[in-house]
Amino acid sequence: MNTILYGVAYYPEYMPYERLDIDVELMRQAGVNVVRVGESTWSSWEPRDGDFQFAWMERVVERLHQAGIKVILGTPTYSVPTWLYKKYPEILVTHNGTAPPLADPYTPTYPASQRPGYYGPRQNQDLLNPHFKQHAERVIRQVARHFRDHPAVIGYQIDNETSPNGVATPYTMAAFVERLKRKYQRPQTINLIWGLAYWGQLVDAWEDLPPPDGILNPGYKLEWENFQQDIVTDYLAWQAAIINEYRRPDQFITTDFSGGVHANLDQWAIARHLDVVAVNPYFETQDRLTARDIWLTGDLARSLKHTNYLVTETNAQTIGWDSRTQYPPYAGQLRLATYAHIAAGASMVAYWHWSSLHYGQETYWKGVLSHDLEPNRVYAEVSQVGRELKRIGPQLANLAAEPQVAILFSADSANAIDAMPFSDRVGYATVMRQMYDALYALNVQPDFVPAQSAPLDRYKVVLVPPLYSASDGILQRLSDYVRSGGHVVMAFKSGFTDQHATVRHVMAPGPLRAAAGFHYQEFTNLPGPRPLTPDVYGVGENNEGSVWQEFLVLDTAEAVAWFDNSHWRYPAITRNRYGNGTLTYEATVVTDTLQREIVGDVLARTGLTGADQNLAEAVKVRHGHDGEGNRLHFYFNFSGQQQSVPYGSADGSDLLTDHEIRRGQTLTLLPWDLAIVLEYKTSRGN
Repeated sequence: MNTILYGVAYYPEYMPYERLDIDVELMRQAGVNVVRVGESTWSSWEPRDGDFQFAWMERVVERLHQAGIKVILGTPTYSVPTWLYKKYPEILVTHNGTAPPLADPYTPTYPASQRPGYYGPRQNQDLLNPHFKQHAERVIRQVARHFRDHPAVIGYQIDNETSPNGVATPYTMAAFVERLKRKYQRPQTINLIWGLAYWGQLVDAWEDLPPPDGILNPGYKLEWENFQQDIVTDYLAWQAAIINEYRRPDQFITTDFSGGVHANLDQWAIARHLDVVAVNPYFETQDRLTARDIWLTGDLARSLKHTNYLVTETNAQTIGWDSRTQYPPYAGQLRLATYAHIAAGASMVAYWHWSSLHYGQETYWKGVLSHDLEPNRVYAEVSQVGRELKRIGPQLANLAAEPQVAILFSADSANAIDAMPFSDRVGYATVMRQMYDALYALNVQPDFVPAQSAPLDRYKVVLVPPLYSASDGILQRLSDYVRSGGHVVMAFKSGFTDQHATVRHVMAPGPLRAAAGFHYQEFTNLPGPRPLTPDVYGVGENNEGSVWQEFLVLDTAEAVAWFDNSHWRYPAITRNRYGNGTLTYEATVVTDTLQREIVGDVLARTGLTGADQNLAEAVKVRHGHDGEGNRLHFYFNFSGQQQSVPYGSADGSDLLTDHEIRRGQTLTLLPWDLAIVLEYKTSRGN
């Protein structure tokens, strides 16, 4: 892309009166150059079975084209029309329950999916139902064929935030059994690897396999979760293949993931079928605004294909499926967040959505325009960003980063721990997020790498959340990485079970023992925090472990900190030199503060710390190269107070102000403001 795409999702079909010309002109004046349309409109495309209507969207796309605004066209398959439900009610397999109370006043809650399936929610269909797929393919082909040659359409978004439903329909069970046949050949294999002799649940013939609804066996549960992931991957690959038959060479295919890192999807596998990844990161505002959620989602998205990505949805005003969490952003926060997306590698930022709805479930998920549909404070801020990006967007497009730190992600471990939890309040995602937050606090940008196929040699440091379920090959790859000079920070429970969630029958931590430098046979839950000794990292009352403790016996590792317990004395944190690298192990759930210090210490030992780690807590930085290889430095002030930042890189200029920035100069960042310094290609003033 030759500039940053900046835009909105737009739904003229939702408007209370005809205002297409007004909306498009307001978009043009605001600097919007891309609009996303059509992803939830099946009943508008096909109001009756086989009766396809295009004129309503033709005028929208054509009017946008006249204004010089590009279009991303969505396939409309994530919400089925009423006539299709009436004809085949079995297509729908879930419905929404009641949204739980807020655990936090800033964080929306949403109703959980329940069975059976009723009409009303979106994304509640059986993706393997042949009637659904037949009609979905027909509408996808009709839309793609009709708009394939329109010059405004630059890409297609297939489906929308697709995820598995987990329901064992006749079609999914038949496909699951076929999967097991291909993978394991004979039922005796699953009897062995899942341990189905336990409770006398041996399967003698494939047709005897019970559905997953009441299953407690961890191996079966993990296989079912992997199968659910594959349903989504195959479904999106199927849609991409259809679009590929029609799209022009200059058009892309994407799909949009909801924010965060997902254990119910194989996002890397899905990404292989896309030209570019898209994500929908939402975030807290007002006094809670940070870049944590923006960058967590962005770093994951960038890692999926090691390239730039699209933000197809993000906050415009307030969010939530009801009015319990209505927190409009302070002045400057929307602009700050937009550049935070770009600093993580986004080549497009689009708000959800253009105008606030007057009805429906998302009445209070407000757009750029409020319910009165008039320009407002947020529109003025969007327009400011639009003017800036018109000028500097080409410089920011295709921003490249080269992280030297990675987080190893294992969906299998997350799902296997969910099947056998060690705590009601802490799990895989908790520890993974804690490790990410430690890097965020230290101003270090990571990649995410999948455990099952992780090339690690490009990174100096790898953080490993509880790698509970992993094959010998994965563990050996990690050990080889350490021996070759890599540095690992690893959490408890790693190496305990194999790829089938079956506990290894060798001394823990199994194949990791040489690299970790310890072994253990016992563990205990901790009903409350326990002090550690000594306080190596100087964190005072935060020098604690909680929830879980493994009774480590040292082989070659050294103890960094011990549990201070009158009944037994075992290490809580260890460090082992193995070959040319080190493995630091946490045998317990450490505090957030302690985690930050552990990670910071490893980064310092590997030469990855510097001035960025000494900035004020509210100041966040990102670095990268533009499309021509020039260095860019983003400095963000995520606070309502002015911040001073020492600038230590080469001379350059602030792209936003055109002010010259010299090495050694102090940057002044106003509240909720930023600077983007582009280094000069050659030193000036010499």
